[in-house]
Amino acid sequence: MITQKIVNDLAYKIVGCAIEVHKQLGPGLLENIYERCLKYELELNGLKVKTQIPVEVIYKGKKIDSDLRLDLLVEDLIIVELKAVETVIPLFQAQLITYLKLLKKPKGLLINFNCEIITKSLIPIVTNEFSKLPIE
Repeated sequence: MITQKIVNDLAYKIVGCAIEVHKQLGPGLLENIYERCLKYELELNGLKVKTQIPVEVIYKGKKIDSDLRLDLLVEDLIIVELKAVETVIPLFQAQLITYLKLLKKPKGLLINFNCEIITKSLIPIVTNEFSKLPIE
């Protein structure tokens, strides 16, 4: 059974992997390089990862063709949206929140690799799906 603790422990593991990638590469590369390296690091740590997952949009009951793709989906639970930008703007959070709602996932992590310290720029987001999960 999936619990809030399991989701939070998984998020902690993902952040640890992102820190390792950042430690190895530093800031200044393109987002897709970080994505590939983080995917590899997560897999090295025994996690199942899917990349560039299409996000289906349903509008008034109709499936709308869209080019929306999320960066990483880890263990089919946590969406990881990666950036390599100077400034994280509110639009990036809104994008992640939308992905979380559309896919009904409990937690998302917005990670910017163009920074000094990953944990200072990290933005975790939980959804109503998370609050429905048992704590333990």
